[in-house]
Amino acid sequence: MSGRTVITFGTFDVFHVGHVRVLERAAALGDRLVVGVSADALNVAKKGRPPVYTQDERMEIVRAIRVVDEVFVEESLEAKRDYIVEHGADVLVMGDDWAGKFDWVSDACEVVYLPRTPSVSTTGIIEHIAGLGS
Repeated sequence: MSGRTVITFGTFDVFHVGHVRVLERAAALGDRLVVGVSADALNVAKKGRPPVYTQDERMEIVRAIRVVDEVFVEESLEAKRDYIVEHGADVLVMGDDWAGKFDWVSDACEVVYLPRTPSVSTTGIIEHIAGLGS
């Protein structure tokens, strides 16, 4: 496989403009973008709550984004290196809220932390919607 492969990971729940922007910026760093979508169980472990949309629905949404070439289920945060190797990634892209936390894979690929879109978060959106019903 030729070209530069970029890999990124996320829950991608309640898909919003911040998700679009990070995927577009990640795709711009290479020729092929591979996205690991967090499994439902991983999301519960990470965030203490199940996602609004199921794993299959979230994968379908991400797969439909034009800059995304491949989507797979991320079962474990600790398996990042395995996913990088399995997908032949040259670059790992994560949001800067994870800054430094994945430097341990820098021997397998370049690690880039991108700034998050200000004032946009899935949690904030969910809390806003929940507040509308009060």
